Amino acid sequence: MARIRCHYTDCVFVDEGYCSAAAIEIDPDTGCATYSPTDEAAAKDEWEEEEELDEWEEEEEEEDDLWEEEEDEF
Repeated sequence: MARIRCHYTDCVFVDEGYCSAAAIEIDPDTGCATYSPTDEAAAKDEWEEEEELDEWEEEEEEEDDLWEEEEDEF
């Protein structure tokens, strides 16, 4: 049986640097389609996405305020 070295450190299938999944699907554009993050990694990613969204919304509100100020000047 072939052993696949995996560079994902947060995948549930990684066992001592090698993939332990029964079947592996590789997409040339996106990488490993079998990749499944651990619960801890998934929670961290979700938190980071929420934080990025909050930052984006704050920036958008600031831009809206600037546009409103410019409109008031004319």
